Amino acid sequence: MSEDELYRKAEKRVDEKIGFYRHLYSFIGVNVLFFIMNIVFSPGEWWFYWVTAFWSIGLLIHFLKTFVFSKKLDEDYRDRMIEKEMEKMKR
Repeated sequence: MSEDELYRKAEKRVDEKIGFYRHLYSFIGVNVLFFIMNIVFSPGEWWFYWVTAFWSIGLLIHFLKTFVFSKKLDEDYRDRMIEKEMEKMKR
């Protein structure tokens, strides 16, 4: 792998991580704001947790894609799978 390819892959991973952290900060900020709005404008009815619950699902998916499954989804993994299949076909 050349230095340029390595740099581009590292840059892509850093951008993905920064994107996740921006998503996380937005999640925290907006949900704190919704919580405060809920207390001030409708203290008897709790609605903010619905937004938090559904947004949490999206945040979890973003986390898994960024930190857990990122290695399995990259281009090198695809290339390795192709090589394995070619080896199997040669037998």
